[in-house]
Amino acid sequence: MRLAIRSLCLTGLLALPLAACNQTASTPSPTGTSVTSSGFRMPEGSGCKGEIDRYRAVMSNDLAMGHVNQSVYNQVERELGPAESACAGGRDAEAVRIVHATKSRHGYR
Repeated sequence: MRLAIRSLCLTGLLALPLAACNQTASTPSPTGTSVTSSGFRMPEGSGCKGEIDRYRAVMSNDLAMGHVNQSVYNQVERELGPAESACAGGRDAEAVRIVHATKSRHGYR
């Protein structure tokens, strides 16, 4: 009986440091910084032109807010060129696929 109590106490003492590892850090409170500028407005429209316009608006906003740097913005603009051409040529599905691939490559959904 005494050995069982001693084992139980020893197990409790060994588990105590591990219990501290399970604490979760508190999330810092927002600093009031917005993820969009005050004048941001999502473009309307449908089809491939709407997709391209909306993604461009998001990227322009992210550039203005400092969420992406100029080189990433320029790369996205280059990648949207073929999407614009496909859209202008009536190949909506191809244009939308290009936009979605570009978004995915750069961490957008």
